Amino acid sequence: MSHRILLLGNKNYSSWSLRAWFFLRVHQVPFDEECVALFTDDWRRRISDLSPSGRVPVLREGDVQVWDSLAICEHVSERDGLPGWPSDWRARAVARSIVAEMHSGFAALRQQLPMNCRAEGRRVVPDEAALRDIRRIQTIWRECRERWGATGPWLFGDFTIADAFYAPVASRFRTYGIALEPASAAYCDAVLGSEAYGEWAAAAREEKEIIAEDEAGV
Repeated sequence: MSHRILLLGNKNYSSWSLRAWFFLRVHQVPFDEECVALFTDDWRRRISDLSPSGRVPVLREGDVQVWDSLAICEHVSERDGLPGWPSDWRARAVARSIVAEMHSGFAALRQQLPMNCRAEGRRVVPDEAALRDIRRIQTIWRECRERWGATGPWLFGDFTIADAFYAPVASRFRTYGIALEPASAAYCDAVLGSEAYGEWAAAAREEKEIIAEDEAGV
């Protein structure tokens, strides 16, 4: 199999990068990583050569480039024979739906609670749109855990692409001290207590770059 390189943005801020990285790391997929600080002169100079879409993450495998976090997760699952989706077709349908919902939705949450791993203890006052997003996410987590979570701590029991996609949300909830119902709090603990997330967060805390628009709260 060709050598893999995963191009990432800042670990402190890049939720899209976390998704792909988290999936590969939990599954112990070998890869090298290359981080480019977002929106710097170096970023602007290099990104068009590194990423077809001008965004991160991008996985390079030999002469093949795979961009977009979902595409990366599915590509690696297929190539390596990993359980990217639940084995039960009903659970699989729901998992794909909630990943698609995360991929394209929750705009208010993204805007008002940007991912910022090293800023734990920040406080924001979410507006009603963001509160609706928070409630919806907790409903997703509760329903998945109640119906399919008996075999493990993840949304569908065993780890899937869905968990990689909701990991940045768990990080946001911790950063801003969002009050959660018990099922959601337990799921956040599982995500944030994982070895993979701990490694990511430790690296994020070492970064020096500041992206002002992602420094929300007080």
